[in-house]
Amino acid sequence: METWTVETDDGGGQLEVHTFRPTGSLGTALPGSTAPAEPTGVVLVHGTLVTDSLYWPFARTLSVMLGRPVHSYNRRGRGHSAPQPPGYSVGTEIADLQTVMERSGSTDVVAHSYGGFVALQAARQARINKLVTYDAAVSLSGNLSSRWRPELEEAVTSGQLDHAWAHLVQGLGTAGPISYLPMGALRALSVLSARTRLGLEMRSLLPTAVTEMRAVLDADAHLQDFMKLSTPTLMLSGGWSPSYFAETGRMLAGAVPAITFAVVPLQFHEGPLRPGKRLASRIARFLSGNVVGEETHSAP
Repeated sequence: METWTVETDDGGGQLEVHTFRPTGSLGTALPGSTAPAEPTGVVLVHGTLVTDSLYWPFARTLSVMLGRPVHSYNRRGRGHSAPQPPGYSVGTEIADLQTVMERSGSTDVVAHSYGGFVALQAARQARINKLVTYDAAVSLSGNLSSRWRPELEEAVTSGQLDHAWAHLVQGLGTAGPISYLPMGALRALSVLSARTRLGLEMRSLLPTAVTEMRAVLDADAHLQDFMKLSTPTLMLSGGWSPSYFAETGRMLAGAVPAITFAVVPLQFHEGPLRPGKRLASRIARFLSGNVVGEETHSAP
């Protein structure tokens, strides 16, 4: 893995990037070199309440399967990347994604959850060769408004982070069966998880989750807003993910010719963070053009 930085185009600082290359790759050829340049890269965009480090095994696996470099970066407010700026919006994220793509020489994008929302919005404005999203958090005609809980922001503002975490988990429903536990039980789980490195990190990222959820709702769109999207796009959803992700994917695939949708069986919302190669293999086949009919299908 290589770690490097790229400057943001708004003067806000830098983004921390981690690059994975297939075994035996020597990296990008230097100017004037007779060595062949490496294949174009793939940028991986992570979800909310996490850093990109949780995606490193997935990025490494995908790089090996594709024989191409995969570039994972920390979005604003994480690791050594710049903080979320005043006036943060999806436009901030789109510009950052474009910057990482340009600097890394990447043509394709793989994105998870909130990252899928960012990538789909970017594909409406900029050139992306191929795009794969997994459980993209896209708001269509207000269908995610019920997932927003004002109590989440109030709890974060007042420093009641266990209460905030409980509202986030219940509202989004992305933690599997845990999401359906009563508030008291979720607060107790939050206290216990705070004793772990990952749990403590997630608590520290709760303020970014508030701004990111607001960005999703502020960018609420209608099906016709995506009709001009020309990037070949595969929207995936886990078989055990909350159903609203699949519902959105089916609606978009049924209306937009460039989008296809498929369910990946036996996968939770956090599929890219879990061990196993099934999800990476599905994505690699699409990006490589080796797609069997049933692998990607439009909604009926």
